[in-house]
Amino acid sequence: MNWLLDTLRSSIGKKLLMAVTGLGFCGFLLLHLAGNLSIFGGREMFNTYAERLHELGLLLTLAEIGLILFAMVHIGTGAFLFYQNFRARPVGYRIKKPAGGSTIGSRTMPYTGLMLLAFVVFHLFNFSLADKTDTTIYHIVAVSFANPGHVLVYLVAMAVAGVHVHHGVWSAFQSLGVNHPQYFPLIRKIGLGFSLLVGAGFSSIPIFLALLS
Repeated sequence: MNWLLDTLRSSIGKKLLMAVTGLGFCGFLLLHLAGNLSIFGGREMFNTYAERLHELGLLLTLAEIGLILFAMVHIGTGAFLFYQNFRARPVGYRIKKPAGGSTIGSRTMPYTGLMLLAFVVFHLFNFSLADKTDTTIYHIVAVSFANPGHVLVYLVAMAVAGVHVHHGVWSAFQSLGVNHPQYFPLIRKIGLGFSLLVGAGFSSIPIFLALLS
């Protein structure tokens, strides 16, 4: 047990935690997107999807608790690693030159992460915690995306999510040791494809409903 605790306390262990929780969120995004795309089937299909989801009861509650725990580990570990990097280099270079392999995604991960956290809070209050008395989830979503401001917020957030997961996917595999030169170019392409799927997939929903309103 001591070796496990020592590993988790190390920088490598923290990067492993970031990788595992990050890939866990990627899996959640795929499932969430698949369910949300049912809105293209119309009001009845989307409401049925939402009802079936809540019928899971305890399983849904356990999944939500798991996501909260993953979020706490991911955010806490990411903040600690950012602080460590900041302390290691407290004074910035006069001329910033990207290091080998450095990308916009890698340089902005802490900031896009904070933006996504703020968006998740907005999303929860907008939908999950909204008053559902005498209404349906489809109606709540449709009314929300009839507001151009809400549509803009979601489109910007999905662009940020795309940048974040683009770097996050291949970085996670690299942290897990999957960095063989023969396979890593493919992994980077998978990361790009996943980021485009997430960004375009979720963005299509507010655009679709805005056009209907």
